[in-house]
Amino acid sequence: MSKPKTTPERAIPVRTYDKLERYVEAFAARHLNLLIVVGGPGLAKSQTVRRLTGERACWIEGNATAFGMYGALWRHKDELVVIDDVDNLYSDRCAVRLLKCLCQTDPVKQIAWQSGSSRLEREGVPRSFETQSRVVLIANDWKTLNGNVEAVQDRGHVIVFEPTAEEVHRKVIQWFRDTEILEWFEGHLHLVHRPSMRHYVRAAELKKAGLNWMQAILSDALSEKTLLVARIKADSKYANERQRVEAFCRLGGGCRATYFNHARRLNGSSGSGRTACR
Repeated sequence: MSKPKTTPERAIPVRTYDKLERYVEAFAARHLNLLIVVGGPGLAKSQTVRRLTGERACWIEGNATAFGMYGALWRHKDELVVIDDVDNLYSDRCAVRLLKCLCQTDPVKQIAWQSGSSRLEREGVPRSFETQSRVVLIANDWKTLNGNVEAVQDRGHVIVFEPTAEEVHRKVIQWFRDTEILEWFEGHLHLVHRPSMRHYVRAAELKKAGLNWMQAILSDALSEKTLLVARIKADSKYANERQRVEAFCRLGGGCRATYFNHARRLNGSSGSGRTACR
């Protein structure tokens, strides 16, 4: 059995919030039939879509079921539809069948539910109907979607949102008010492995609680290998770099070149001479 792809084929890489907003605006203006937005947690994907679609969209999220989705599609017939991070739907064959119908490229789509007719009657929902709804799917991880809604992918536009730590920081500055935390992050952006606005929120919570927020957030933001190098460098039992490299390799960090690549990150160096072994 083949491993699920971590990035969808023919995906469009998006690195900035301005470009993400342009795609969402195009969807909100009904220029795009289907938009799939994939990106890590804490990047404000959902907030961006909600802000730009306003009250014009039907949101399906949380513990939605295929039957519940069908009813929502009927109640919000012809409206924009946002399906946000509902992992259980993508493993439900009934839900995937609905998605395939809903995401057809035809201007008017035929949606049907072939079971549970008595419940449909009680709720005043027809067994089939036509809709002109357009859809955006929001997900943190393509592996969750891959294989289940891969057939849907070909019907629309897939963007992978991967902003840099600097780009996320520029966005956070617009609403985050703790200057001490902002200045600290600005000095440590080169260490951030997976950018997330949640790092800033957690830092503020820890600071308010009187806890060591710098140490906690740094550990959270570092990649596993960079964190391993930092711990080895802080351990006094290693007398020199040779011993530290040996410990790094022995503890599963990788090769000698990988050690020095991550050591350069800790020192704030760009590492222009880094090797392919990372």
